[in-house]
Amino acid sequence: MKTYLVGGAVRDELLGREVNDFDYVVVGSTITQMEAEGFLQVGADFPVFLHPQTKDEYALARTERKSGKGYKGFSVDFNSSVTLEEDLLRRDLTINAIAKADNGDFIDPFNGQADLDNRILRHVSDAFVEDPLRVLRVARFAAQLAPQGFTVHQDTQDLMNRLAVSGELSHLTPERVFKETDKALNAANPEVYFNVLQQTGALAVLFPELEALVGVEQVAEHHPEIDSYVHTMMVLQQAVKLSDLPEVRWAALMHDLGKGITPIDVLPQHINHEHAGIPLVKAVNGRYKVPLRYAVLAEKVTEHHLWMHRLLEMKPGKVLKLIEKLDAFRKPHILEQFIVACEADARGRTGFEQRDYPVADFLRQAYLVSVEIIAKPFVEQGHQGIKIKELMSQARIKAIGKLKASR
Repeated sequence: MKTYLVGGAVRDELLGREVNDFDYVVVGSTITQMEAEGFLQVGADFPVFLHPQTKDEYALARTERKSGKGYKGFSVDFNSSVTLEEDLLRRDLTINAIAKADNGDFIDPFNGQADLDNRILRHVSDAFVEDPLRVLRVARFAAQLAPQGFTVHQDTQDLMNRLAVSGELSHLTPERVFKETDKALNAANPEVYFNVLQQTGALAVLFPELEALVGVEQVAEHHPEIDSYVHTMMVLQQAVKLSDLPEVRWAALMHDLGKGITPIDVLPQHINHEHAGIPLVKAVNGRYKVPLRYAVLAEKVTEHHLWMHRLLEMKPGKVLKLIEKLDAFRKPHILEQFIVACEADARGRTGFEQRDYPVADFLRQAYLVSVEIIAKPFVEQGHQGIKIKELMSQARIKAIGKLKASR
């Protein structure tokens, strides 16, 4: 029995990145032998074990043969005669098909170290096309490793395109699609994930609402020489600069979906694109079962981002109405997330990347002067029920009016 460190731990070590997860492959062993050594079996589809002390994962070396549809449609062989090279051959990318022995030697039968040096994401073999999940994984790795200069090899892109047109992507579970997407949202360059999907035809299958933005003209004075898809990617880039929260980045990604069905030549300046986008955002949120905090924020940003941009031009009552629509008095964190996503939208334009966004501080201050006005004084004056709410609203509108006049 021999044990090797494999996968992301080896890749990240060679890249000089922090290693958090340690996965091992075991060659020449059986389930019975592993259990005799004190390992606890946890794998449902194939034998994966937890080390009795470290709790690191150890998997028996295995081969896979395509036997059905989707990323679970495989027959797995994990008998003790499976070699390390056979196990590495089934992996997706050469940079993930490097093993490290106990003595520190690297076993690299598919030249993964050379691809690491050359910053290339390349498939191990043509068996890549047997697993549709690999389309998402490669796109996600491209997003995570973009700061190190990694790009997807053209041959691998071609295989990804074959998967996109094969119908195999439809067999991915919603949960798995969003899991990979969420990992990409947490990367330094999440826009790369969507760009790779778009370039390989997978975006049209998995996120047709985003694909519909490609080629859709923008308002010239706001977005010279870019289409709605490029604008969305620029907004996502700005969201990364402004927030670490994936729900803010998801909202930035979703905010303009309505432009895909409100062309500028039909509805000048995309009037009402925010309202047209709401059912599209809800559809994506529902399709991929996104967490509630992602869904709520994305829908609020989609519906109200233009309102936010024009807030300084609006009457105090409209400002208060926006605060109420955001449910900010009960959930103040949503107000801040909404502001940041809208600021990302304002900056996601050519030449506007460093512009100030004064409406952000105005809404924050409007919220602060509003939240200070509470029911207690009106109750003490003898008012009841709906009258208290009316008087509070009047006082809040007056306070916002003073704030606006002082600017």
